[in-house]
Amino acid sequence: MACMKLGSKSDAFQRQGQAWFCTTGLPSDIIVEVGEMSFHLHKFPLLSRSGVMERRIAEASKEGDDKCLIEISDLPGGDKTFELVAKFCYGVKLELTASNVVYLRCAAEHLEMTEEYGEGNLISQTETFFNQVVLKSWKDSIKALHSCDEVLEYADELNITKKCIESLAMRASTDPNLFGWPVVEHGGPMQSPGGSVLWNGISTGARPKHTSSDWWYEDASMLSFPLFKRLITVMDSRGIREDIIAGSLTYYTRKYLPGLKRRRGGAESSGRFSTPLASGTVLSEEEQKNLLEEIQELLRMQKGLVPTKFFVDMLRIAKILKASPDCIANLEKRIGMQLDQAALEDLVMPSFSHTMETLYDVDSVQRILDHFLGTDQIMPGGVGSPCSSVDDGNLIGSPQSITPMTAVAKLIDGYLAEVAPDVNLKLPKFQALAASVPEYARLLDDGLYRAIDIYLKHHPWLAETERENLCRLLDCQKLSLEACTHAAQNERLPLRIIVQVLFFEQLQLRTSVAGCFLVSDNLDGGSRQLRSGGFVGGSTEGGGGGWATAVRENQVLKVGMDSMRMRVCELEKECSNMRQEIEKLGKTTKGGGSANGGGGGGKTWENVSKKLGFGFKLKSHQMCSAQEGSVSKSNNENVKIEKLKDVKERRGKHKKASSISSER
Repeated sequence: MACMKLGSKSDAFQRQGQAWFCTTGLPSDIIVEVGEMSFHLHKFPLLSRSGVMERRIAEASKEGDDKCLIEISDLPGGDKTFELVAKFCYGVKLELTASNVVYLRCAAEHLEMTEEYGEGNLISQTETFFNQVVLKSWKDSIKALHSCDEVLEYADELNITKKCIESLAMRASTDPNLFGWPVVEHGGPMQSPGGSVLWNGISTGARPKHTSSDWWYEDASMLSFPLFKRLITVMDSRGIREDIIAGSLTYYTRKYLPGLKRRRGGAESSGRFSTPLASGTVLSEEEQKNLLEEIQELLRMQKGLVPTKFFVDMLRIAKILKASPDCIANLEKRIGMQLDQAALEDLVMPSFSHTMETLYDVDSVQRILDHFLGTDQIMPGGVGSPCSSVDDGNLIGSPQSITPMTAVAKLIDGYLAEVAPDVNLKLPKFQALAASVPEYARLLDDGLYRAIDIYLKHHPWLAETERENLCRLLDCQKLSLEACTHAAQNERLPLRIIVQVLFFEQLQLRTSVAGCFLVSDNLDGGSRQLRSGGFVGGSTEGGGGGWATAVRENQVLKVGMDSMRMRVCELEKECSNMRQEIEKLGKTTKGGGSANGGGGGGKTWENVSKKLGFGFKLKSHQMCSAQEGSVSKSNNENVKIEKLKDVKERRGKHKKASSISSER
């Protein structure tokens, strides 16, 4: 600790209760009362150093009192500071430190202890020590600025606060790895390559330890918030990086808002805000609310500058502390700006409403999503167009298809699944949040289907029309095969949705089988080229590795086609059974029987399908017409016979290829 000793006399003061006595052998002739403390002193040492004391003693002497009494109620630093001032007047050794120099400087100014009343008076001594010692050290500047809090009015008048802040801002804006003083002071002593500590700053080839840019966060958090705010403002004006400034603000907030971070023991530093923490208590709710609102205003509105989780925690505490509506709205806007960087647990916030309509704050998440959708989102294919397509549950598109919008869509679907079990969650809120996500943002609707299924499970009292309206959010063409299989057996879904799912599942399977046959034809063509010596890509040397690979791939495709063919047969049986049930349903609605004789089944299927609301595009309608034409038993049997012939022909080709391979 930097210090300076003044005077040469030994300590001549003794304290007895609430009074100080000077033991010089002479009786005291003046009593100075500072607060609750009384000082029994002598007139001459005081009036020879202080202009104020000279005038006050002269006024008391005119009244004719043998022992004058002087009261000083507004002395900066109080009785502890006057004790040091009195010792200085008597020539007692005085130790100046970074913690008391501000009090002494302000008290000396208040008592007019200038050079007019003696060379080397207290003003000049404290001014020299402050400028030449305190301002050249980061630690001493922090201590001096911290002490300014109790005498802020005097410190501002003497520019002490400004000088401390300027010194701290200058040192914080300087890279600590460029100079030795910050590293020695904060990063510990420098070490030689062998591990020995350098002595007296003599360099022997050692390299200073690396110091990160947040080395000053803890020291700055010792300050009261008004001083900390002034320090941050000056640092910002000096061009310190925005992320460093934001980091210091988040560090300060987490330290003094217990809800953001669990406090550690009572080992925190002192300060106006930190003193209650050290004693085991916390700030009052009003102080916490004011701190949160001011920190929120200091943080810049810039994406990615502060983690999303920090803003979510601030929003939660702001609602608990009943912060201003503007503060809550700004926090929701900040979260919405970087919603794609949030995690699911960040959004699952409990509801702090007095009505307690829902367990979770769904309305806040809705506003956050609206803020995100209001920002400019860049999509590879342009706004409103999907960046990839879905085929058999696999995503096909560019490597950059995972955009912020798709990440948010996945996040919202997960959030809907989390809040769906809440029985108090009304259908309009759930449906509005799910519909807010654009259609192109969901590459697959599996997450949305899961959320809807959970909601239907925990809300069994919903009417059929409400279920259908909710399920209209699903796009059955964007469900994976696993989701289609689950939906086809889901009794909670409306019948119209189940039929759509079965149709598109069968359509996907047929497309997959057609693709497998196409690949098989290509492999057969490659085999013929190989047999004719026209296979250029592979090498026939070393055992014919290219031909063996083609045979193995052909066998794998064969197994895949067999399993796919079995699945198609099962789906055809299910569709046939469903068609019969729908025909029965149509007959009962018409009062029994068909007016058109034997051809009534097809018309009934067509009428029921219209009632179920199959509204497909032109291509899908053509496929559906072809499917309706193959519903009858005769056509169905013909299709199966043709498929069996086709399979037998392909098996014959595979057997020939295998025999040729064995002969070779």
